[in-house]
Amino acid sequence: MSKEVRTISEEGFSATNEIRDFETTIDATGESAPDTLETLLATYAACFVPALRVGAEQRQAGDLGKVEITTTGDLNDDDKLAAITFDVKVENDVGDKGDAVVERAEQLCKVHDALKSDLHATVELEDDAF
Repeated sequence: MSKEVRTISEEGFSATNEIRDFETTIDATGESAPDTLETLLATYAACFVPALRVGAEQRQAGDLGKVEITTTGDLNDDDKLAAITFDVKVENDVGDKGDAVVERAEQLCKVHDALKSDLHATVELEDDAF
């Protein structure tokens, strides 16, 4: 099984992404749409929400209710991500199971897993394609 996304940029730094029957726009400059790092941070947090919910269920912490994640991406001098922090708020009490829930969520979150350094894209460039 694989996932496929088609990204098209006619000019400039903005790109349209075709994901199944959906389209999203990402603008590297952040002028006309979220920038690339903002999109990565949003995707990471959006993946972490269901991982937290499943982790809570699997660790007998109960239903979390409303979940809110404020994600901060600290940048280095080259404007690349140096650190990511999640400030997670959940509506319901998880008691002493919070650490176990977070640990399980980290194991379940596919974006968390994908951020490992050895998972860089293999790039094949075809010129004169259009």
